Amino acid sequence: MKPIQRFTAVVLFAWLSVANAKDPGKYNVLFIISDDLTSTALSCYGNKVCKTPNIDKIAAKGVRFTRAYCQGTYCGPSRASFMTGYYPHAIKMLGYKTPRPFIGDRATWSQHFMNAGYHSMRVSKIYHMGVPGGIEDGGDGADDPASWNEKYNSQGPEWRAPGDGETLENNPDGKKPAVGGNTFVVVEADGADLVHSDGKTAKKAAELIRKHKDKRFWLGVGFVRPHVPFVAPRRDYPDFKPYNKMVLPPKIPGDWDDLTPAGINYKTSKNMKMDIRRQKKAVGGYYASVAFMDRMVGQVMDALHEAGIADETIVIFTSDHGYHLGEHDFWAKVSLLDESSQVPLIISVPGKKPAVCSSLVELLDLYPTIAGLCGLEIPKRLQGKDISPMLDNPRHTVRDAAFSTSAGRRGLLLRTDDWAYIQYGEDASRGIELYDIRKDPKQYTNLALNPDYEQTVNDFMKRMSAKMASQRNNDLGLDYSAPAPKKKKTTSRKKK
Repeated sequence: MKPIQRFTAVVLFAWLSVANAKDPGKYNVLFIISDDLTSTALSCYGNKVCKTPNIDKIAAKGVRFTRAYCQGTYCGPSRASFMTGYYPHAIKMLGYKTPRPFIGDRATWSQHFMNAGYHSMRVSKIYHMGVPGGIEDGGDGADDPASWNEKYNSQGPEWRAPGDGETLENNPDGKKPAVGGNTFVVVEADGADLVHSDGKTAKKAAELIRKHKDKRFWLGVGFVRPHVPFVAPRRDYPDFKPYNKMVLPPKIPGDWDDLTPAGINYKTSKNMKMDIRRQKKAVGGYYASVAFMDRMVGQVMDALHEAGIADETIVIFTSDHGYHLGEHDFWAKVSLLDESSQVPLIISVPGKKPAVCSSLVELLDLYPTIAGLCGLEIPKRLQGKDISPMLDNPRHTVRDAAFSTSAGRRGLLLRTDDWAYIQYGEDASRGIELYDIRKDPKQYTNLALNPDYEQTVNDFMKRMSAKMASQRNNDLGLDYSAPAPKKKKTTSRKKK
């Protein structure tokens, strides 16, 4: 072979190798998820106090959904749902376990891409991990190993981070030090970003982008902030101090009077014993955690652009559920009101125009939508819908209602354009709520017991019954009359 022919052959082989490496699908997938994030904390969703410039940049190039709903208002069911493509009740995932025993060998979202030739990776929390305990330990949590070619955990000190910490919850006399667990604690932390889990997550995600830029990949990046404890470097706090300048939502006298006990959230200003000072500091601490998380999103996006592959990567930003910051005097998640069931969702696809879409969508729709956009087969068994037409026409609709559950409380939500219907128990025996969203967007007046709305309630009860039946009409072959298997107890010695 002549030198020129040899050179041509080498160049052709190298070109084909790169082409084949990226042959599996049309785009890379960068899935970024924040933990316990309400859309109302983001400046691209209208917040004037908490600035999130890096998430805003994603929104400026993508489609920002204003009515996206999670399928579970706490971490385990929500994450298991959008990763498997089934509703939580369909896969009997109402807790914090891995969904694998219920789906058998069916491919999860990232595994479907992996089976098509993508390199599948996660950094930190994609399936459920306990926060702060699981992050302190650095373990896998309720992960699904079959979903990944590579996986990395990001251990961090959480509430033990050096700095100034205060426990806000159940600490009326101020004598309790900063404590762990699912507790409202604010820590203004000393040290740099890499002290913390999210700093390590951003660094590792950037490394993986650079390492795998020449192949098709599905990369899940799970940030744990702003989940409690509200821990962030000191540099992220000045905009929110002094804390007394934080503005709380209005407090409506008698706001709970038309609710059954099931409708009152598990964390309230009253049962947490948080006075106004502590409530305002909770909002400031939450915002500081969001600001820290946003900076880390910026580091990941910078790596994507520096690698030269932003124009061939779909970027998704979302959260597993929303979060109350004092609305109705509720705090945290679990509630089925909009603050808890609605999530931020931004999808940025190269070449598509930015837009704002107010059509109803569910996180369950991500699996089929992104598979289709990348040119992969969309499995017919998936319970989500392909919402890709909304990326070209934001007025397009695929749903007349979004569904969510607060499974532990047996709460069920159907959210339509005009109504929010909530029932507790599949027979609605623990209470019903009905809100006229057009007239009462903040959901203060429960109309369920008003005789004028009896027919509306009856219609929604029938719709909910049909919705639950359709979720269980699937290919899984599970016995829905039997309880989910209990996790076997194991004994272990505590580390000294």
